[in-house]
Amino acid sequence: MANENKGSGGVAAGQLRSFIERIERLEEEKAALSADIREIYSEAKGTGFDAKVMRQIVRIRKQDQNERQEQEALLDLYLHALGMAVE
Repeated sequence: MANENKGSGGVAAGQLRSFIERIERLEEEKAALSADIREIYSEAKGTGFDAKVMRQIVRIRKQDQNERQEQEALLDLYLHALGMAVE
């Protein structure tokens, strides 16, 4: 009985199919969410906001505060080294 669910090479075909189908469903959901997010950025752009800056803000808000401060300090250091810092 146990061999009925096994495909070539001893792989449990039913279990593998289940994993693949779950991944496919999540990929579809991810695509739908990505489309929704693009729509929100487009809507914001239509009202005068800069989508590129908004994406930066979203990325920054995901960061840990210490990580963000470290990156800001490095950016400031690099800008100073290049003579581009705002005094």
